[in-house]
Amino acid sequence: QVQLVESGGGLVQAGGSLRLSCAASGGTLSRFAMGWFRQAPAKEREFVAAISMSGGSTDYTDSAKGRFTISRDNAKNTVYLQMNSLKPEDTAVYYCAKGAYSGIYRSKSRYNYWGQGTQVTVSS
Repeated sequence: QVQLVESGGGLVQAGGSLRLSCAASGGTLSRFAMGWFRQAPAKEREFVAAISMSGGSTDYTDSAKGRFTISRDNAKNTVYLQMNSLKPEDTAVYYCAKGAYSGIYRSKSRYNYWGQGTQVTVSS
């Protein structure tokens, strides 16, 4: 049973940066794509970024392009989300998820394990 644990969330002023980490236990992540999603209050959980199993391919939602960077260290079984130039609208609980396949996808249904989430709050 794979367990994912996110960390690195917190309160930051607009324009600031945070680096989220997602550490896995109980299984290796190296053969699967990984993704980051977020959920703001009263909103659906939405796709933020995904990375292929090798790290060679990435995908971002439009609002994250140019500001966020997803990366992974398969030796450490960890995935990261570097978030720069944060905006108040980035405020949400951020979740990492393990893909059920090697390809990268935006659909939540393509991910079979989820972390418990980490809160990111951006003040104006």
